[in-house]
Amino acid sequence: MKSLLISTSLAASAMLPSAAHAQAIPAAVVAVVDLEKVTSECNACKTAQAALVSQINGLKSRQTALATPLQTEGKSIQAAVDALNGKDPDATLQARVRAFQAKQAQAEQELATQQQQIQRNQQYVQKQIAAKLGPIYTQVMQRRGANMMVEIGQTLASGATLDVTNDVLTALNTAMPSVATTAPAQAAPARTTQPQGR
Repeated sequence: MKSLLISTSLAASAMLPSAAHAQAIPAAVVAVVDLEKVTSECNACKTAQAALVSQINGLKSRQTALATPLQTEGKSIQAAVDALNGKDPDATLQARVRAFQAKQAQAEQELATQQQQIQRNQQYVQKQIAAKLGPIYTQVMQRRGANMMVEIGQTLASGATLDVTNDVLTALNTAMPSVATTAPAQAAPARTTQPQGR
């Protein structure tokens, strides 16, 4: 019993120094930023957004340019098929159908490629902005004496004196005069060579 009390008191005394050395967490000094405002109003962001909208409009125009002749050709082929009244199409009509299907597939592939490029461009713009914002957050927090920054949309309420949106926006305009709106070409997938069996 006496040895049990001694070992308990030794364990308690071993835990006391570590508890005494624990440091208190400083009080939170929070800053809030309206990230939507920053990314829509920064000068380079506005220019990039206009370029992306132009790319999207170009895709829509190309889609219309490809669809119109295809629709005309499709109607013409359908009229020729209907005129057969259930008879098998001749070789010429079959060739027209195959050519039409090939054009249709080619148009779909072209549009899909352009759409993927626009999506890559949008992601590339966002990546560039995010890369600039990271250090800016730290700088603004240090300058304003904050040890935490949150997006204003994630708060229920905040005082106007906590808002550092204009600080972040000004710093972003200085740090990022322009943004590239065309993503670099993707690297071709590496070919792996399979060992040949003997």
